[in-house]
Amino acid sequence: MMCFEKYFEGDGTTFSAKYEAENWLRDNGYSYGSSCVNGPQGVIKGEAYISKWYNLSVEEREEMDGALYADREGPARLVLNHVPTNQGETE
Repeated sequence: MMCFEKYFEGDGTTFSAKYEAENWLRDNGYSYGSSCVNGPQGVIKGEAYISKWYNLSVEEREEMDGALYADREGPARLVLNHVPTNQGETE
């Protein structure tokens, strides 16, 4: 399995890196779950409703196409299970 990681720095304001990552996900056809203090946000390719990480079962977590790790401050890290295939997705 190939793994893809992308970092988002934001502009230094609260949650800016997280919002930047969420915009990238939306622009590239991914859905993401709600923010969760004690876990990442689940990510699925396509349209989907995703609960907070702590509400997902082990099986549901394993079905995710990736996860977004972000806090109030600092960079956000997106990890996908596969390298995106569409032109422009990695920019």
